[in-house]
Amino acid sequence: MENILVSVTRGPIQESCHRGHVAVVDTAGNVVSGFGDPNIVTFFRSAAKPIQILSLVESGALKQFGFSPQEVAIMAGSHTGEEFHIRTIQNILGKIDLPVTALQCGIHIPLHRNMLADANMEEEKKKFTPLHNNCSGKHVATLALCVFHKWSTEDYLNLSHPVQQLNLKTISGMSGIPEEKIHLGIDGCSAPVYGIPLRAMAFAYARLTAPHKLSATRQAACNYVSQAIMKHPEMSSGTGRLCARIMTAAKGKILAKLGAEAVYCLGLPRLGLGVAVKIEDGADRPIAPAVIEVIKQLDILSAEELANLADLHHPKITNHRDIVVGSINPVFVLQRQRQA
Repeated sequence: MENILVSVTRGPIQESCHRGHVAVVDTAGNVVSGFGDPNIVTFFRSAAKPIQILSLVESGALKQFGFSPQEVAIMAGSHTGEEFHIRTIQNILGKIDLPVTALQCGIHIPLHRNMLADANMEEEKKKFTPLHNNCSGKHVATLALCVFHKWSTEDYLNLSHPVQQLNLKTISGMSGIPEEKIHLGIDGCSAPVYGIPLRAMAFAYARLTAPHKLSATRQAACNYVSQAIMKHPEMSSGTGRLCARIMTAAKGKILAKLGAEAVYCLGLPRLGLGVAVKIEDGADRPIAPAVIEVIKQLDILSAEELANLADLHHPKITNHRDIVVGSINPVFVLQRQRQA
């Protein structure tokens, strides 16, 4: 029973478990601690968004279009389709003079809606537009880059398009993985996704939030993006969601970003570290306990700050009568790595 991150108990026994991996990396690219295999290759998914947005910030488009930190936060985030999210995406589209139909991310029911309770999901889906897609921020950022550089906006999702080549270059530069060694796939929103080792994701986040070893231009972009996300956590995530909860509790000590299929990344500016977590089975329920346990073991937050996340750290399992019948608990210990 190797690499168990989280145990699910009912009564006196473990009923289920979730295996996974953790990489904690410094700004030099050293894996300083972790659990499981830091070299496992998986897709960055939406955890790549705060890295991709650097291309936009460095371009000069912020000044030209007058984008605010809140708008940068949603462009680097995965929003839940709340009204303030929709208004923000509409504002960005207005600034770049493009219609909603320019967004090619597709339509899904907003994440803040209870999808499980909806027996008529296809009918419900007709009420929404691409604005409600959790990736519409990334897409509108990509379109903004196209407008700024006078590139075509009709085929912006093609990997051969200059905007996607620029995104690939940015991911490569921040992760330390050569472009030709990055595995490419297609995300749920139809944009390219990047398959890289877990340690490379953590390295990118270490540099994002502690960019002192990067060029002056990239340092400025990293600092702007990091501050925008951490100061506006609901904009990059959603009301009550894990990323927003962590960043609100941390008060500038943590940048947190979820990716699909149970990828999760943290940037720790005061420690100069990045963290990447991958749950092997892609399940949602072990993510919060695992990530908050990493935060606890790295001693990032005070006891009082950590207490604000206690309900997510060891969630209780209740039955249909609200009787507590079990719990979900992290069971791993980070192992310090020896450096050559």
